[in-house]
Amino acid sequence: MSDSASNLAVSLFSEILAVDQLARASMARVLPKGMELSHFSVLNHLAHAGVERSPAQLAKTFHLTRGAMTNTLHKLEWAGWVHIRPDWDDARRKMVAISPSGQAALAAALAAIAPVIAEVVGNVGEDKVRIALPVLREMRLLLSRFD
Repeated sequence: MSDSASNLAVSLFSEILAVDQLARASMARVLPKGMELSHFSVLNHLAHAGVERSPAQLAKTFHLTRGAMTNTLHKLEWAGWVHIRPDWDDARRKMVAISPSGQAALAAALAAIAPVIAEVVGNVGEDKVRIALPVLREMRLLLSRFD
């Protein structure tokens, strides 16, 4: 890789990491009381998946240890936002689903973060965002190979 390409790559990843940090902080600030960004992410995933997931599947999806995911799931269960039940086919495993109150909490979170996201997209411009999305998706897919 040439020095120019190397500098470009470093600049790109520096910007991505800075945007990630600022986006997380902006979203965390407006989430409903008691909800953490990790809670929102898991609830959003479960709602979009539409099916139960095991803690191991969720840990893999979020690139976390099983222990870290178990901790998050216990907090979500305590809040009443997920149901955790034994797997009927394998008693050693558990299955996780979003609860009705989890759906409501997710809807409140989405309503809270929507204005933040809309303002950023509006200021950047929808056309630029549409151009950036395929590039970011391709980068995500390429980086997922390293897991």
